[in-house]
Amino acid sequence: MFAFLLCTRIMMNDNKINMAEWRYLLSGGMPMQELTNPAVSWLSDRAWRDILGLSALDNFSNLAESFPEHLQGFKRIFDSNHPHREPLPGEWDTELDSFQRLLVLRCLRADCLVQGLQDYVSAQLGQRFIEPQTSDLAVVFKDSSLSTPLIFVLSPGTDPAADLYKFADVMQFSKKMSAISLGQGQGPWAEIMMHAAMKQGHWVFFQNCHLAPSWMPSLERLIENIDPTKVHKDFRLWLTSLPSNKFPVSILQNGSKMTIEPPRGIKANLQKTYLRLTNDFITSSTKVTHLKSLLLSLCLFHGISLERRKFGPLGFNIPYEFTDGDLNICISQLKMFLDEYQDTPFKVLRYTAGEINYGGRVTDDWDRRCLLSVLEDFYSPNVLVEEHNYSSSGVYRQIDTNLDIKGYLSYIRGLPINDSPEIFGLHDNANISFAQNETFALLGTVVRLQPRTASAGGKSHEEEIVADIVVKIPQPFSVQEVMEKYPVLYEESMNTVLMQEVIRYNKLLEVILQSLGDIVKALNGLVVMSSELELMANSLFNNLVPDMWKAKAYPSLKPLASWVSDLLQRINFLHRWIYNGIPPVFWISGFFFPQAFLTGTLQNYARRSGFSIDTIGFDFEVRLSEITEKPSSGCYIHGLFLEGARWDKQECQLTDSRPKELYTEMSVIRLIPEPNRKPPPTGVYVCPIYKTLTRAGTLSTTGHSTNYVIAVELPTDQSQGHWIKRGVALICALDY
Repeated sequence: MFAFLLCTRIMMNDNKINMAEWRYLLSGGMPMQELTNPAVSWLSDRAWRDILGLSALDNFSNLAESFPEHLQGFKRIFDSNHPHREPLPGEWDTELDSFQRLLVLRCLRADCLVQGLQDYVSAQLGQRFIEPQTSDLAVVFKDSSLSTPLIFVLSPGTDPAADLYKFADVMQFSKKMSAISLGQGQGPWAEIMMHAAMKQGHWVFFQNCHLAPSWMPSLERLIENIDPTKVHKDFRLWLTSLPSNKFPVSILQNGSKMTIEPPRGIKANLQKTYLRLTNDFITSSTKVTHLKSLLLSLCLFHGISLERRKFGPLGFNIPYEFTDGDLNICISQLKMFLDEYQDTPFKVLRYTAGEINYGGRVTDDWDRRCLLSVLEDFYSPNVLVEEHNYSSSGVYRQIDTNLDIKGYLSYIRGLPINDSPEIFGLHDNANISFAQNETFALLGTVVRLQPRTASAGGKSHEEEIVADIVVKIPQPFSVQEVMEKYPVLYEESMNTVLMQEVIRYNKLLEVILQSLGDIVKALNGLVVMSSELELMANSLFNNLVPDMWKAKAYPSLKPLASWVSDLLQRINFLHRWIYNGIPPVFWISGFFFPQAFLTGTLQNYARRSGFSIDTIGFDFEVRLSEITEKPSSGCYIHGLFLEGARWDKQECQLTDSRPKELYTEMSVIRLIPEPNRKPPPTGVYVCPIYKTLTRAGTLSTTGHSTNYVIAVELPTDQSQGHWIKRGVALICALDY
């Protein structure tokens, strides 16, 4: 990212990058014309909207119109394993420069944009700018002086202390180095230590500066007052800190900064663990072969738990920071239980690892279900069989238990550097999701690093956007009219649900209309531009939903252009309900608060049948035929998307996704209220419904996550664990 920013800044100074195109690369654009997608079979709705947005730029004005002529050429790029290196079809190949090609790549294959950026930097600045640098303390040390501190910026899962002690040994300073971990009350000791080191020419090492925010100003003063003529020339100050806003800026500006990435990938994790283990530890057990087999299993499980995080919500809803400490306690418990019990106590092992050591960090019930499901594959009698395969390809397998640690290490060195999704139990599409998330995270960070001046010159652009939105946003609903048409009734709870939705949407519409009116005046200089309005103008400029709207809105990940059209669809859904009566099928994604709607459905049934509401649950039935009238009890819902799998309409069950199809539409589901219902033990997958793709929410007063709606049972011929590991869920709204 740093190399890319450097490269583009140089190009901008030479006027080789158009600012409108640069803005499009970072935050996309608004489609100005409405054309139908010419290749529905392979081109997603999102990609087509991006192409329409790109066609609004001068150099791409006839891209969308000429797209159908060059369908085969664009499909070749879409299907390619290296789309960033494919030539563009027709005249586009000669007309566009290497930067403009990146914009087409962003539309068609966002998952490969990072590789495209690497190629771009390599072509403009040189290959060495994109290759990872090895961390060599000797090089950094050479540039340091007695008044420039050396700062390690910590990242989770790394500790640079060991590297520093090794380096001190090489420099023959291990006896002349004093270290202290900062925290409450450690400041005065650190100060004494630093004064002594300055006199004698020693090194000082202050660890975890972020834990002593109140002492940081004193450290800043100490460093500023270092007098090079009075301090010993060998004196050096080493600091470690997590990123913190309390860390003094002047120290950062004057110091040398370095950071170390934690090991990435299962191979690196296994290697790290096995390099620490000794043969004595393993041979001291009474069941050596069992210990070796289960130890490999446990270390693989640890690697998988850490690496699932990179797949975002498909891996875990919340990215947990599992540590080496969790693994170490499991290893010592494994040895203890094997020595103490005659038979291997798998149930105890699974409980201590899954519910306590790892599970103790897990705060989401669905994540705990996933963790235990993964653990079952690794702590089971099957893994004691020689040559047991952990993945279908057989790359990860159990090996000969007569080998010592060296034998295990040589097996680990033969493993692939990049993990394939199959070892996680995920579909190959998970890699595309991961790559796309990485791309958009990178672009989002670059947007935040942009100087403010860039947006000051483009006021007309904001005015265009505001004018475009003002035309579309309708006036709030008439609450009085809705109350007269749908009064509060004991027999019909849906009236109350509709009323609550209308009030919530009205609050949102009022904020939008008010702020749009204010910003038009501010842009024309009729009122003072407040900080709130300035933030709003920046958001509009970057195609983001302004924070003041988000505060009153439903959860959504869509960029501004799609968010506005989604809001209009939701308003239309309520309009149709108000003027045409209660709909036969409810668009569940259109509700501000879907849980109220589900409770209303249960309430209607409870009041009709006389059962107590807390004894009623839902039964589920997926419908394929066209629905024109309401069911006798319960309700029909539509508008959901499946992630991680697809719905097979012929077989009426869950089945694996097609390649490159990340989300598929779900058929209509009927929710049937049923008293004292017992869920079926087999043949279904209990699938959670979430409002947005992030899946994680905050705990609300109802005891549920604000993002979670309900769980439905979907028929399947696979085991429940198969879909749990795939991270299959139903989503109300996508992020485009």
